[in-house]
Amino acid sequence: MIPILIKNATLVNEGKQIQADVLVKGNRIEKIASHIDTPFSVREIHADGLFLLPGVIDDQVHFREPGLTHKASIATESRAAVAGGTTSFMEMPNTNPPTLTQELLEEKYAIGQRSSLANYSFFMGVSNDNVEEVLKTNKKKDKVAGIKIFMGSSTGSMLVDNYVVLNKIFGESEMLIATHCEDERVIAANKARYPDADNASFHPLIRDAEACFESSFSAIQLAKQNDTRLHILHISTARELQLFSNMLPLDKKRITSEVCVHHLHFTADDYARLGNLIKCNPAIKAPDNKAALWEALLDDRLDIIATDHAPHTWEEKQQPYAQAPAGLPLVQHSLLMMLHYVKKGRISIEKVVEKMAHAPAICFQVRERGFIREGYFADLVLVDMNQSQTVTKENILYKCGWSPMEGFEFPAKITHTIVSGNVVYEKGKVMEGSHGMRLEYDRE
Repeated sequence: MIPILIKNATLVNEGKQIQADVLVKGNRIEKIASHIDTPFSVREIHADGLFLLPGVIDDQVHFREPGLTHKASIATESRAAVAGGTTSFMEMPNTNPPTLTQELLEEKYAIGQRSSLANYSFFMGVSNDNVEEVLKTNKKKDKVAGIKIFMGSSTGSMLVDNYVVLNKIFGESEMLIATHCEDERVIAANKARYPDADNASFHPLIRDAEACFESSFSAIQLAKQNDTRLHILHISTARELQLFSNMLPLDKKRITSEVCVHHLHFTADDYARLGNLIKCNPAIKAPDNKAALWEALLDDRLDIIATDHAPHTWEEKQQPYAQAPAGLPLVQHSLLMMLHYVKKGRISIEKVVEKMAHAPAICFQVRERGFIREGYFADLVLVDMNQSQTVTKENILYKCGWSPMEGFEFPAKITHTIVSGNVVYEKGKVMEGSHGMRLEYDRE
């Protein structure tokens, strides 16, 4: 690997901006200084006027492999990820077959090793009948993101509604537990209330705020009773925000939360325009929820920004509302979406870096990533805040070939992405020939 010298970048890191050069040797950041000269040959990247950010760590994606590769694959979606400045991802277990055994989990890691351009990690899945297999996942020996429990049904058939199972997992697991929280009883009652629901505007009425709150509340009660390390994914309602605190620093919290870019960007008003394209679980809801999510993100009740990237084919999304699957592709555009709000003055670029890089690294105890520090892995993104970029069918890299952001003009452009010391995206082109690394964790 030829060393890389990034010259005169504006580093955004740990709440500050500084002008600096960054030297990358091998997989790691060798030196950060106001000026660096080297006695050896390097590849120089001139970054005058560009912002250098730590790579995004997305703690929730669905890359659909194995078994659902007509929608996506680890190879295709990791390429979309690096084009969008995401250098590391944590992928969910609702594939086909679902990731419910240690053997299936390791098979996914093997796929990641041979095909992912980004750094990768995977969650162990839970069902109503694989408790002993789940409990083999040990935080001291396993390089595994965590344990994922669907406490509400979504894509796939992994609903866990047996409270004996839930109590055992919450009581005995050493791992961080990440939950999808929607209450099935509330959803069933709402479906009965809207028997003629025939378009996506009914989705936030069926999967409503009560369904989310009741399930999130139950998960938090289980976690408090057992002192479990709990992370609740994709918070979507104002009502749930009362369950979270900003009284402790992130590394001291036992219960943490995530918000996804689509819940910060879209509202229920957008169903009239986009319909099933923004049908997802939990649902995108009324505008007052979006406003509350922004407030909670900025005051640190919400800890992480992620995507829940969940592609389906265009044909699948064109089915009638009840048959159309839930989920939308986002990983190529998540950082650009947040930089759009930086330009609008809604959030600072330092806060975006905190929520998309620093916080996932702290929350999941990712080893030596998520920050621009000497000795850390070189996962870096260069951004031009003075160029624009419009989403078109021609520049969408998702295997599904579509995006709900199509036609949107972002007021920023990603120029380079570096993954573990390798330039993998440069000026609109994905650079093949290298692979990401399996994420490791610093856990006691």
